[in-house]
Amino acid sequence: MNTLSAIVLCIACLILGAGCSKSATQSTPAQPNEAVQTQPTPNRSPLTKFESDLQFVRNGLYTYIWVFSRKDGKPFDREDAAYLRKNAPQVVDWVGTDEGKRFIGGTNFDLEQGNLELLRKRFVVEDFSAR
Repeated sequence: MNTLSAIVLCIACLILGAGCSKSATQSTPAQPNEAVQTQPTPNRSPLTKFESDLQFVRNGLYTYIWVFSRKDGKPFDREDAAYLRKNAPQVVDWVGTDEGKRFIGGTNFDLEQGNLELLRKRFVVEDFSAR
């Protein structure tokens, strides 16, 4: 009888153990289908070439970011580029954008303390510094 009692006890334990081992998701009552509400994310329009180039210079963590373009709107030529480099030697990064019609310069030097007035005589100068 002891053997039979031990077998019955083992079977009872197995059945009880199997019933207790259900996962929490199986033991909770089924919820009615609820529509998951998500807020629509606004679609970002892709960056323009200028915005992408500006972001590239901003990622350089420069204090000052200047954008230069010719007053007549034409692309820069060699002489223009040489003039920029000569009169703004403090600029570390130069990025040509908009098919050569604008140049973005990144620097930690305030060009207002340098030749900015001279550059303004020849170019349209825009300050894109994030202060």
